[in-house]
Amino acid sequence: MVDYSDSDSRTLLKRLRDTLATDGDGQDRLNRITHLIADSLGTQVCSIYLFRDPETLELCATEGLNPEAVHHTRMRLGEGLVGRVARSGRPINTADAPSEPGFRYMAETGEEIYSSFVGVPIQRVGEKLGVLVVQSKEKRSFTEDELYGLDVVAMVLAEMTELGAFVGGENAEIGATHRFPSMFRGTSGQEGAAEGRVWLHEPRVVVTNPVGEDPEAEQARLDAGIKELRERVDEMLGNIKVIDKDQRQVLETFKMLAASKGWKRRMSEDIDAGLSAEAAVEKEQNSARARMKLAPDPYLRERLNDLDDLSNRLLRILTGQGSDTGAEMPENPVLLARNIGPAELLDYDRKLKGVVLEEGSVGSHAAIVARALSIPLVIHAGRITAEALNGDQILVDGDQGVVHLRPEESVAHAFRDKIAMQAEAQKRYADLRDLPATDLSGQTVSLVMNAGLMADLPSLKGSGAEGVGLFRTELQFLTRTRVPRRGELAQLYAKVMDAAAGKRVYFRTLDIGSDKVVPYMKPQDEPNPAMGWRALRVGLDKPGVLRMQLQALLRAGNGRAMSIMFPFIALPEEFYAARDMLLRVRDREAQLGRPVPEELSIGAMLETPSLGFAPDSFYDACDFISIGGNDLKQFFFAADRENERVRKRYDTLDTSFLTFLERIIARCAVANTPLSFCGEDAGRPIEALTFAALGIRTLSMRPASIGPVKHLIRRSDLTELRQIIQRARNEGQASVRPAVTSYLAHL
Repeated sequence: MVDYSDSDSRTLLKRLRDTLATDGDGQDRLNRITHLIADSLGTQVCSIYLFRDPETLELCATEGLNPEAVHHTRMRLGEGLVGRVARSGRPINTADAPSEPGFRYMAETGEEIYSSFVGVPIQRVGEKLGVLVVQSKEKRSFTEDELYGLDVVAMVLAEMTELGAFVGGENAEIGATHRFPSMFRGTSGQEGAAEGRVWLHEPRVVVTNPVGEDPEAEQARLDAGIKELRERVDEMLGNIKVIDKDQRQVLETFKMLAASKGWKRRMSEDIDAGLSAEAAVEKEQNSARARMKLAPDPYLRERLNDLDDLSNRLLRILTGQGSDTGAEMPENPVLLARNIGPAELLDYDRKLKGVVLEEGSVGSHAAIVARALSIPLVIHAGRITAEALNGDQILVDGDQGVVHLRPEESVAHAFRDKIAMQAEAQKRYADLRDLPATDLSGQTVSLVMNAGLMADLPSLKGSGAEGVGLFRTELQFLTRTRVPRRGELAQLYAKVMDAAAGKRVYFRTLDIGSDKVVPYMKPQDEPNPAMGWRALRVGLDKPGVLRMQLQALLRAGNGRAMSIMFPFIALPEEFYAARDMLLRVRDREAQLGRPVPEELSIGAMLETPSLGFAPDSFYDACDFISIGGNDLKQFFFAADRENERVRKRYDTLDTSFLTFLERIIARCAVANTPLSFCGEDAGRPIEALTFAALGIRTLSMRPASIGPVKHLIRRSDLTELRQIIQRARNEGQASVRPAVTSYLAHL
């Protein structure tokens, strides 16, 4: 290979640009490019491999290898040296290719006479598009400058592949992997199914001019862009009231990265090699992502994520492609994002058909909002935002936690059948809306709904719910940048009670902490936040906030009957302290001449196993108890519900768990304390039916679940089912699910 310099690189890139600008289909362009690269770099072979599908590479053009091998030679991701480059995203540079681990001899290519091999990945912001290879007969390793030149060329090829420059002719099926059907397996955050079109929360930046005409002009553009970026970062920091040294350190790190001389120097070198300013930013972003994958230190990986974020901000400045690109939201939009806050999600109102996140958690505020909006949510769908484009067809299966992007027609057809069946079932359930959930033996179960937003309340009538068994009050705290004012909360809670039109609403006091972090409260670095400083523990340690919320609730009632419950109680003393605070607030309101509830019911959420063994006095003191099934189950089985490895390992209908529930049912019966079950399992028909058979007479669930649960209860005999459950336990069965399922099969 000849000596290589920045001027050689610029010349090659300009020749590449001119070649790409000429008429011809994609195959013609690829053929001319391989000839041009081999000629410019003085090698006998230049080959371009592109992905035919996400797992298969295909030789699409070559100068020097057997032309008959083009579109016939294929290899799997990770197979051979080319496959290794594609999988790792890192170059391979060897003087003796056959001696390299994993080498695969492709007889049809005629490459046996070439010893030296250099392969560099063709990738764009982490998306794998293909591999650029050069080979020569003499045994030699290529220099760092030569590798750098190939890396710059691969960068331009990545942009051109992304823009579809190589589609057409024999190569019509080849291009960026985002042209192919893809399936993503994530985690169900909210059940339901939806078909729609992709709407990216942060659209991809498209680099349309990867080659720079004038290095000085491109350098000036980069300087101006970085200056604006730094000003924006300074403005962002100025708008945030930093009250914590850890927050300050993180934000100052963000500022430091924006001012990094090394970051700017590397991009300037890429501009000198012939790239445009935005292409240089993206090339450095690719390199940062590669470094991130290798970093063993989580702190360093987080800082590289910050650099990735800064690169995206700079790209938007240079290209003018802000978050508002002017594109129109498609019909039936499905929102895709790495993560999203509750306020941002609420800004979309009810336009969305579904939400898919790369991060998030099943108990996050985004999941809560998705449930409030009654739209399916899939979380942990890794890398989907890198592969999706606005307008892509998408199918979201919130039941299974699966997303189909650009699905094949057979998949789409089967999915539409599923949606149609669900819609038909909902029509049948609508006929039961005004009927009670009474079983064949005459026992009635009260079905109430969970809520957290005013947007939930219209479902109260349409679903047939008898009331609101859980109103989550934390969403009003999570969607604001400051602590809500007492008057604001009182006005909202009053609207909730008005919308309920006399039906009972059970307000749960503020449940923050764990994964529900408010932006204006100091974050707690806890090794296990789900079992840490959260919910009522925060309220008791910050009595001013809890007292303010209790005042707002009582004022919202304006004399009406109210039900207020406290979350995450581990000891009776915690409940007594919270109850005493509420009673003092009530008495103070009365002294001030304000109306107080004609009836005030004060209850506890039973979410920790310890309360199952609390003294009788605790059950006597509670006006009602609501089992918080989601937390109780994870603590009972010591299985983090955010951890997919263990979350589904334990069955709700396990006999040990049901025995524990029966203990609570019996103790509430002795104390004459009303009991309800609230959580995801309350809305699953088989689980709900089992709880009812055990004796729980109130179930609180999402509105869409009320119809299916009511339908099943009305077809069943709870007395008979209880006997079947008891028989299964006497026989030593680990779970009663098979017995319950068998009973339902004979209905």
